[in-house]
Amino acid sequence: MSIDPELIIYGLIFVAVLLLVEGIYLTVFGKSISLNNKVSRRLEMLEKGVGREKVLEQLRKEMSQHLGSRSIPIYSLLAEKAQKANIAFTPTQLMLVMAVLCGVAFLGLTVGTDASLAIRIGASIATGVGGVFVWINGKAKKRMSLIEEQLPDAVELMVRSLRVGHPFTSALTIVADEVPDPLGTEMGMISDESAYGRDVGEALKSMAERMDMQDMRFLAVAVTIQQTSGGNLAEILHGLSKVIRARFKLFRRVKAITAEAKWSGVFLSIFPLLALVAINVIHPTYYDDVRDTAVFIPACLVVAAFLVVNVFVMKSLVNIKV
Repeated sequence: MSIDPELIIYGLIFVAVLLLVEGIYLTVFGKSISLNNKVSRRLEMLEKGVGREKVLEQLRKEMSQHLGSRSIPIYSLLAEKAQKANIAFTPTQLMLVMAVLCGVAFLGLTVGTDASLAIRIGASIATGVGGVFVWINGKAKKRMSLIEEQLPDAVELMVRSLRVGHPFTSALTIVADEVPDPLGTEMGMISDESAYGRDVGEALKSMAERMDMQDMRFLAVAVTIQQTSGGNLAEILHGLSKVIRARFKLFRRVKAITAEAKWSGVFLSIFPLLALVAINVIHPTYYDDVRDTAVFIPACLVVAAFLVVNVFVMKSLVNIKV
């Protein structure tokens, strides 16, 4: 059994595209844009001497620019994920990065493979656009996961601040200063917006809708109700932190229980494709006897349709709503 070296080259080029886009991102915006940075990006920008108003303007621009560009045909596939990932690239810059990566992939395919021009063009476009999509999707998942983990601790920090006598706006400032990114910058923006006159409940609700996070909606509703009806906000938030932790624990438990089923679904979806590739690698002439028959193409289309349906069916079976 021998593996076609061109398949390895295609895989290496795709990995190189992922590493290149991450390198470009860190080079342009620095380490502060990284999600594992201990100092939030907002604080790092303030420490560099940038005015508070300009920092707020820049962060708000970054956090709202992607959904406004959903009318762009190709970019519409990335807009929602880029919004959740809070990609600092503008839509124009991201499209330019895609074009550069497509060019790099085409160059690599030209040097490393003997494929025809049409195949190289198609594969380079798929690699450039697909690489950016995979990169953004990974960023979005990581960022949303981190915010979900940070939120209960941030709410409890608010509770402790309120109990020692701080107003809620000061509690938000403490969270923004003490909690690392990504939640630190988000809370810092709300703190700055409230300082410039925006309603805190409205700012929290806007953030919850932008990130599409249910726990953040709970926080926004709790603060809004307390502002309109009164009550002990510290006790309300203390109860909310318990609810968020319980939900987070339940989500993790469900994820652990369904892990085997999800991986089984992935395997059953990918195995036919892997089997097809293996057959062509081990025995390239396996389909020669039936390739020219009248039913070969219709049969391939039917099998492809069943494979697509299988992906959606398996995904629906293991997608448990809590």
